[in-house]
Amino acid sequence: MRPSVRKSVYAGIAGLSLIGTVAGCAPAASQGADLTPTPTPSATSAASSGASAGSSSAAAGTSTYQDGTYSADGNYVSPNGQETVGVQLTLAAGKVTAVEITQHPSNPNTRKFQGEFAGGIADQVVGKSIDDLNVSKVAGSSLTSGGFNDAVTKIKSEAM
Repeated sequence: MRPSVRKSVYAGIAGLSLIGTVAGCAPAASQGADLTPTPTPSATSAASSGASAGSSSAAAGTSTYQDGTYSADGNYVSPNGQETVGVQLTLAAGKVTAVEITQHPSNPNTRKFQGEFAGGIADQVVGKSIDDLNVSKVAGSSLTSGGFNDAVTKIKSEAM
């Protein structure tokens, strides 16, 4: 394959990847989700008893996040209105080592989807850098992801 053709193929693949990424953001916005994180009085963080006071060292560099366990509530909009989901992340060297979801359902549908989300989120986030977390659909639940991502944003600011 000629070098100019190879560059064109790579440029085309990169362009399609970018379009797919941007297009993946559209459903949440078109469903009326509030994409601006909203601080809530219930957002809390607490470093675990063994947390270090300084920043930790990650494998690929230096993490700006303190080790510990942090909790926050994330908000999102569903067809039934404003919803909240609780998120607890344990961080070590900037990576998620554990995740727990606290369900705050306002109706049976929310209970169902938050339950499915809670059952599948660990497989998608444990072992990953907190900076790489941006879930879109977990175990059939796509709207709960917005609340999870909102809580992660709050946790990141608390863990710095």
